[in-house]
Amino acid sequence: MSALTPQSDMPTPTTDKITQAAMETIYLCKFRVSMDGEWLCLRELDDISLTPDPEPTHEDPNYLMANERMNLMNMAKLSIKGLIESALNLGRTLDSDYAPLQQFFVVMEHCLKHGLKAKKTFLGQNKSFWGPLELVEKLVPEAAEITASVKDLPGLKTPVGRGRAWLRLALMQKKLSEYMKALINRKDLLSEFYEPNALMMEEEGAIIAGLLVGLNVIDANFCMKGEDLDSQVGVIDFSMYLKDGNSTKGSEGDGQITAILDQKNYVEELNRHLSATVNNLQAKVDALEKSNTKLTEELAVANNRIITLQEEMERVKEESSYILESNRKVTKDRTADGQALTEARKQLKEETQLRLDVEKELEAQIGMRQEMELAMKMLEKDVCEKQDALVALRQQLDDLRALKHELSFKLQSSDMGVKQKSELNSRLEEKTNQMAATIKQLEQSEKDLVKQAKTLNSAANKLIQKHH
Repeated sequence: MSALTPQSDMPTPTTDKITQAAMETIYLCKFRVSMDGEWLCLRELDDISLTPDPEPTHEDPNYLMANERMNLMNMAKLSIKGLIESALNLGRTLDSDYAPLQQFFVVMEHCLKHGLKAKKTFLGQNKSFWGPLELVEKLVPEAAEITASVKDLPGLKTPVGRGRAWLRLALMQKKLSEYMKALINRKDLLSEFYEPNALMMEEEGAIIAGLLVGLNVIDANFCMKGEDLDSQVGVIDFSMYLKDGNSTKGSEGDGQITAILDQKNYVEELNRHLSATVNNLQAKVDALEKSNTKLTEELAVANNRIITLQEEMERVKEESSYILESNRKVTKDRTADGQALTEARKQLKEETQLRLDVEKELEAQIGMRQEMELAMKMLEKDVCEKQDALVALRQQLDDLRALKHELSFKLQSSDMGVKQKSELNSRLEEKTNQMAATIKQLEQSEKDLVKQAKTLNSAANKLIQKHH
């Protein structure tokens, strides 16, 4: 396929424009690209001479451009369709080393280069598709972040490298179709960079932009700091689309096995995560039980203190009543000594002050009881949150069981590793039963906490009734 290799981004100027156009687009003009189902068909057209004829050529340039547009559109269809099918069969995030993804970017690069106007520089004529891509941030504000990231990459030195990095970031963002549609709809801006019969200016560009919507189902991750995007040679590998059926079926089988292994790893990781969550929840419940026990003890001490203060208050009341009765007797008995009356009054004043002190301490104990009631409310709120966590954990457990059943169904269809998968299923069932038992224990602990909270509330209400 070496005869189908395109020229570099900075071709050497020649005196004949027809020869230069043939050199740059021989991979498009010499063959007619079409699709027959999932096959790529190449039909050879009349040869184009690469040396200038003494007489001017009579071949219609519009026909050549239309043929190029049709070829590029068909290649884009094949590339996008093959990329989506292979990515779904693979079932994992794609990286820059994935061959169908590399070919997709090569095809997109050729589509964006088609019909570009050459800009003269001191090194010659330069064709770069970075200029049109820079316009996207003016049309779609979300693209400004991608453009800024591309400009900040230290390893990119040429406009071609920046354009390639922009395409990769747009695909990672799953906005490539949206950006291309916004760009194609503004042909008044594209006319500055493209010829009137270029792919981006014609209907084929809109079709390709619509096909890019399907790539939103693909997850891709690129690390472009160490990747040399400036010096890569964009060559379309037609052999990828001429594979026989046996190799395709073999690759699909490998993709299914890889997907099953990835799902198995995901289930194991999810199981470990759920086990850690259950352990953390059990530790929180234990701490909550300890805190509840401590609060119960403090509440019992406070109740005993309140009872003691109430008894002391009753005693002070009895003493005050006795003193008042004594004062009445002293008042009736005018023959009593005046010094005894003075001492009785002094004792009455002391007892009154003692009563006031006891009342203040009682108010302080009531404030402490209110704080304990607030702590009980917070405890009830924490119990409700733990109930919500248990509900979420049950939902995750149900999802895990459903995923386990789906994995077991897929594993039954595989001829390899039946014994290992059955052992894995038994382990998963055992762990699931353990988790279910743990959840039941947590629910029982939660019920005990609720009962204790209700008991504390009833005790607090009785105290309030006694105080009133």
